[in-house]
Amino acid sequence: MNPLYRIYCRVYQKILYIASAFLSFREPTLLVGLNSNQRILSILQENGLKRMLLATDAFLATSEPFIRIRQQLETSGIQVTLFSDTLPNPSIQQIETVCSMYRKHDCQGLIAYGGGSVIDLAKVVAAASSNPSTPIRKMRGLLKIRHKLPLLIAIPTTAGTGSEATVAAVVTDEDTKEKYAINDPKLIPKVAILDPINVQGMPFNLAATTGLDALTHAIEAYIGSANTPKTKRMAVSAIKTIFTVLVDSCQRPDQIDLRSQMQLAAYQAGVAFTRAYVGNIHALAHQLGGFYHFPHGLANAILLPVVLRYYGKSVHKKLAGLNSILYPEHTKLSLFEQAEHFISAIQTLNNQLKIPEKVLDRIQKADIPIMASRAFCEANPLYPVPKLFTTGDFMAIYREIM
Repeated sequence: MNPLYRIYCRVYQKILYIASAFLSFREPTLLVGLNSNQRILSILQENGLKRMLLATDAFLATSEPFIRIRQQLETSGIQVTLFSDTLPNPSIQQIETVCSMYRKHDCQGLIAYGGGSVIDLAKVVAAASSNPSTPIRKMRGLLKIRHKLPLLIAIPTTAGTGSEATVAAVVTDEDTKEKYAINDPKLIPKVAILDPINVQGMPFNLAATTGLDALTHAIEAYIGSANTPKTKRMAVSAIKTIFTVLVDSCQRPDQIDLRSQMQLAAYQAGVAFTRAYVGNIHALAHQLGGFYHFPHGLANAILLPVVLRYYGKSVHKKLAGLNSILYPEHTKLSLFEQAEHFISAIQTLNNQLKIPEKVLDRIQKADIPIMASRAFCEANPLYPVPKLFTTGDFMAIYREIM
C-alpha cells in the first residue's frame, strides 16, 4: 500500500472519530423480557399511529408470535400492510417494491419482525420513504440521509445481527453483485423489542451462525481504534456472554433464559460496533454475500480466526487482554501466547457449533480479484482496523478459505 494512502486512511479515521463525538448515537428505547411483544400497541397509541407496514419473511409469517402480533394490531383497529417476502440479502429492487407499498397505503411507520435482513430492509424503506429525492444507491456510505425517519420498531428474531441497535443497513445491488452498507444515525430504530419468545424457535445452525456474527461484531469493535469506554464495555460484556452461553443456547433452545442472554449480547455488540465500526472481516464477508448469497453470519464465523491470525502482532495486545478476561489463569503467558489461545478458543467454539473451516467450492477463482478490490474499497479509508489490508491481502485470505 502506498505510504501516503496509508497516512490518508489513518488521518481520515482520526477525523471521523473526533467528528463522531458530535453525532447522536442514541440507543433505541429497549423493551426486554417475556411478553414484551405485547407492548407494541401502546407504543403506536402513544405516537398516534394507525397505519403501519409490517415486514417479515415467508417463514416467520407463519410463526405463532408473529401471528399474535398481527392479530393484536388488526383487532385494535391498526391498518396493517403486510410484506412477508424479505430476501436473505434484501436487494435494492425489493426495497423499492416495498417503498411503493408503503406509499400506496399511506403508512405512518414500520414494524420489522425478523433477522438482520428484515430489519435492514425496513430501515432503508423508512429512509427512502422520508427522503424520496435521494435514490437508494446514493445513500451508500456515511450520513447521506437528510430527513428524519418515520417510527421504526425492530423486533429481532435472531440473536446476532444487532441491527436493532445500529446505524447501518446492508443492501445488495443485484445488477452489480455488490453488497454494501448505508450508515447514518437516523437509521437507528426508535424502539427495539427483545422478547425471548421470538428467538426460542431458532434452529441450531441459525442460532450458531447469528451468535458468531455477534461475536465478530464485538471483537472487531474492540480491536479497532475508534473505541470509547462505553463501546469497550459493551463489547467485552457481549464477548463474555457469547463464550459462556452460546453453545448451550444452541443445544437447548427451550431454555428461554439462555436465548434471552444471547439477545442482550447481540444488542450490546450492535451498540459497540455502531460507534466503533467493524473491520476487514466484514469487508470480506460482504463480498461473499453479494457474489454468492453466502450467509453473512457463517461467512463471519469462518473468516474470524483466519483474519485475526493474519493481523499478526498488531492485535496481540488487545487479544491478550480479551483472553485474560476469559481465562485469568493465563495472565503470565506472553502476549503472543495469550492472543493465540484466544484465537484457538474461537476455533474451538466454531468446532462445537459445526462451523466449517472453508467455504469449499463457493468461491470462483475468477471472482477473487473483483471481490478483493471491492473489499479494499469498503474497508479503506473507513474502517479503523488494527492493520490496513492491501488488495493482495484480501486476495490471499479468499484463497485461504477456499
